[in-house]
Amino acid sequence: MQKLLENLVKIPIRRTKGLPETAGIYVFFKGITPIYIGKAINLKRRVSSYFDLDLELKTAKMISEATNISFIQVNSELEALLLEAKLIKIYMPRYNTLAKDDKHPLYIRITKEKFPRVITARKIAENESNFAFYGPFPSSKSIYTVLRMLRKIFPYSDHKIGRRGCIYSHIGLCNPCPNEIVRSAEWGTGSASKVLRARYLKNIRSIKSILDGNIEKVSKELEKEMKDLSDAQNFEAAALTRNQINHLEYITRPHLPSEFYMENPNLYEDIRKKELNELKKILNVKNLFRVECFDVAHLSGTKATASMVTFINGDADKNYYRHFRIKKAKGRDDYGSMREIAQRRKKNFASWGVPNLIIVDGGVGQVNAFKEKISGVPIVGIAKHPDRLIVKDEKIKLTGRAFNLVSRMRDEAHRFARRYHHSLISKSITNAGTN
Repeated sequence: MQKLLENLVKIPIRRTKGLPETAGIYVFFKGITPIYIGKAINLKRRVSSYFDLDLELKTAKMISEATNISFIQVNSELEALLLEAKLIKIYMPRYNTLAKDDKHPLYIRITKEKFPRVITARKIAENESNFAFYGPFPSSKSIYTVLRMLRKIFPYSDHKIGRRGCIYSHIGLCNPCPNEIVRSAEWGTGSASKVLRARYLKNIRSIKSILDGNIEKVSKELEKEMKDLSDAQNFEAAALTRNQINHLEYITRPHLPSEFYMENPNLYEDIRKKELNELKKILNVKNLFRVECFDVAHLSGTKATASMVTFINGDADKNYYRHFRIKKAKGRDDYGSMREIAQRRKKNFASWGVPNLIIVDGGVGQVNAFKEKISGVPIVGIAKHPDRLIVKDEKIKLTGRAFNLVSRMRDEAHRFARRYHHSLISKSITNAGTN
């Protein structure tokens, strides 16, 4: 394990053209000694920034000493964060002094009080009552990053009851603040304090659900809440809920344990190859270099949009992503929407390129709608409950690596469609709110 980084392929300093535009960790070496380990959502962009910006003295000194760079690709920002913490703990690079971990692991603790607090703890205290307890976590840096992510989506308190709103209440990270809820009750506005307390407890339940792994449940609850608020013309609250949905999607993408990458630095590339090979066998095709996945999003039949995401050799390539606004199909007509998008995609074969496979989010009806407009390209669907591929007249249950690849494409298409859809909803909410 100690030789992991030493065995990585080394790239001469400043040669960043070969770096991928995916999440991962990067390592600066002086000879064979790692002197700095960092994480990135986009490796190429992050490493390139070291040579494009005016650097602080310490960073400039590190770059002047570095002779080579290495990297390990991962699936998400969260994976990069956890792997970075693991490697820093093992190697303790000289320029990572601020990121060195503490000697004792941290836990996340949700207290059992009238207004539960979300705090960190070094150990489980037997004399303290807890609503929930999670950990231990391998890195204090990672645990604080996770808490910061959660707090931006679901504001919470980490303090005991006081006489005035805490400092975090002024920047929306403790909202509603328990101090202000208690004060409103004391001032005789009991009904208002009940509403505020209910909202606060809802945030705490959402945090607990996410840490318990029930992410989909929270997401569905937020979707329903946004629809209900929009229908009730509570546009400001609907916009806030929409932002919660977007941020939750971003931080909760699936991730693998850091140990997997430490055992095999080429794990990312190996997984992609195995996924593609397995899907090739299932579909009986020779080439899956370019795969496109399409999804339609709407809210009760309004503001219908569609997305096209493109995967090159099993990796998402955002240069080929496209958004569509449904123009002809009306209401909840998913089949009509698919026919419209297929027609528009076909018109752009020459300029955008021709895919080796098209996946549509849906069943036989959606697949046939696409086939009415496009021929010569294999088209399959992915249906839910249970997840299965729709290939011609056959329904194939998805398992293993092929399932991971196809579901990742489907989820990315869904995310991208909802992103545009939420953008249109936001505009309508803003316009309605200003009328």
